[in-house]
Amino acid sequence: MTYRLLIGQRSYSSWSLRGYLCFALFDIPVTLEEAVIYSPDFAAQVRAFGGGSSVPAVATENGTILRDSLSIAWHLSEAFPRHGLLPRDDAARAEAQNLIAEMHAGFGALRNACPMNLRTAWADFVPSDAVMADLACLEARLGAALEKSGGPFLFGAPTVADAFYAPVAIRIAGYGLPVSARLRAYVNVILALPAIQEWREAGLAQDEEVSVYDMAPLERRRFPQQI
Repeated sequence: MTYRLLIGQRSYSSWSLRGYLCFALFDIPVTLEEAVIYSPDFAAQVRAFGGGSSVPAVATENGTILRDSLSIAWHLSEAFPRHGLLPRDDAARAEAQNLIAEMHAGFGALRNACPMNLRTAWADFVPSDAVMADLACLEARLGAALEKSGGPFLFGAPTVADAFYAPVAIRIAGYGLPVSARLRAYVNVILALPAIQEWREAGLAQDEEVSVYDMAPLERRRFPQQI
């Protein structure tokens, strides 16, 4: 089956990264196309692809358009049941679906205060109480999954849950957010993924800086390979 995936700029679009990892982590072939977020042509580019008003979007071989990262994840998990997108164990699969849905709908304070930026990291970021509350929730949810599975991924082997939490790992690294040793180890596992490194390198080569993501007066620093 041939898929086309519409993404935004790799350096900045966390939802595009989630959509991409739903393919890349499970060796599902996909062709990438790009719409430039914050450009005057963005809405027209998404409409021309057949999407809604945002990225990612996927066009399937039969012309069906998947207009959201969650629909992409569920479609691929059903279309490729042997690829391990979700855990095989019923209880683990249900918990993975819970985590995916929570990421899709929640953690707004963290996402808004710490936009993903793979071009740079920021020194001396001070998280608000709301961000700290999101981090505490992440510690509880992800920590429990890692403890039960034994790691290195949330459910042992990579699943869609890891695809959805990868941009969170990038935020933790990029803003130097305070997390436990267990969560730091998980962040490092995500940062070491070839799919993450290739995505970042492509973004550095292709993307222009977007002022919306400038966190001045915070000082820029090199984005870490590990934390």
